[in-house]
Amino acid sequence: MNQTALPIDMDLDDGPLYVAHKKVYPQSVSGTFRRIKWGLMAFCLGVYYLLPFVRWNRGLGAPSQAVLVDIPNSRFYFFFIELWPQEVYYFTGLLIVAAMTLFLMNSVGGRIWCGYLCPQTVWTDLFYAVERLVEGDRRERMRKDAAGGTVKLRRLGEITLKHSIWLLIAWWTGGAWVLYFNDAPTLVKQLATFQAPMLAYIWIGILTATTYVLAGFMREQVCVYMCPWPRIQAALTDEWAVNVTYKYDRGEQRTSLKKANDLRALGETVGDCIDCNQCVAVCPTGIDIRNGAQLGCIQCGLCIDACDTVMKKIGREPRLIGYDNDINIQRRQAGKSEIYRLIRPRTVVYCAMIAAVGGLMLYALLTRTLLDVNVLHDRNPVAVKLSDGSVRNAYTVRLLNKRGFDRVIAIDIDGPPNATVHVVGVDSITRDRPMIVLGRDQTTELRLLVTTPSDNKLEKSSPVKFRVTDIGLGEVASATDNFVTP
Repeated sequence: MNQTALPIDMDLDDGPLYVAHKKVYPQSVSGTFRRIKWGLMAFCLGVYYLLPFVRWNRGLGAPSQAVLVDIPNSRFYFFFIELWPQEVYYFTGLLIVAAMTLFLMNSVGGRIWCGYLCPQTVWTDLFYAVERLVEGDRRERMRKDAAGGTVKLRRLGEITLKHSIWLLIAWWTGGAWVLYFNDAPTLVKQLATFQAPMLAYIWIGILTATTYVLAGFMREQVCVYMCPWPRIQAALTDEWAVNVTYKYDRGEQRTSLKKANDLRALGETVGDCIDCNQCVAVCPTGIDIRNGAQLGCIQCGLCIDACDTVMKKIGREPRLIGYDNDINIQRRQAGKSEIYRLIRPRTVVYCAMIAAVGGLMLYALLTRTLLDVNVLHDRNPVAVKLSDGSVRNAYTVRLLNKRGFDRVIAIDIDGPPNATVHVVGVDSITRDRPMIVLGRDQTTELRLLVTTPSDNKLEKSSPVKFRVTDIGLGEVASATDNFVTP
């Protein structure tokens, strides 16, 4: 049977795979939320850039930098807190608290982290401020970019100055980061005289490039396409979370100011929105908040300031755009009063988890000992029977002195009756009760021999407790293992 092959159109166009990028020109705005953003930006940048230079006295021989990640010595310093590699669980707890805090912020106020505290938002805001200072506000920048190839000498100077300042900010951002990993004044001097480690220059270069590209060019694309948080928060939010919302129950139907006045004079009902598009002009991601909740909205509140300014000029009530939720819109449409529920099961659970994990970390920090001991039993042989009938077990003991000074410790054991302990290769201060000196801020490994007389009637395996005591401070640490007979 003959079959006729149907022609297949190989040129079917299903549209572009990606949305074409449309450059955003945010307009400057003043108001409550803009002032909040300025204040938080100054605080965050001030902490980031200046914190490495804050000093903290930890005693002779200890680093004096308040916040320091001391990789060569495996230490993390945060003011009066000193963490060792064995205490990595504190970082785990800190990550849990940070995640729960982010969830709590989302359940209360949506993406307020994105709008006010996210590093991408903070540095992008700073780059925008530089751009406005050098090139002018929204309309001027759009006009200059529309000129295209007709670049005059003055325009070339503006572009050069803007990118120079951007690179300077990006360079200092990368430079500030490496200062957290070495003594800041010393490293700054080494960097200035080209004597710093090559690794420092490499990381400064990497972070300079990423800051320059992300804050200067990619900007809102990071928030819309790269960051996973907008997708995650959609699954975490609920109907009671307040978000930046266009109150369409009050704003619709939109019409121009002149037409709205004419319609009102005829007794018709119109909305307060005059379709001025100022909320779109100031948005750093270029969205129209009047279209409802969108992935690109970072909840920065700048559209609220822009709308309030317009409402004030035309003599209408502010907060046509404001922090609200759909429940209140529906209640207003039904003639009911607004209601907010910041305290609800979701927020209570998040607060309880933050308090529980934070409290547990605080308790562990306040009650932790600065003297630690770990014991490892020899496996080959497990036990040795000596010529006089006595039995000996060998152990590897690691002693950890977290204090910034040397101290004398005594080693005692609780276990087999009349057992003696001997420290191999170390001269003890006393014979019957081994006492040794632990160096400051270091780990000391010892080999201990525990011997029990031949007349002891021991089980195959019996517990033995190693107890170390700081003679001067009275601090005690202990570890338990087993004493084995052949």
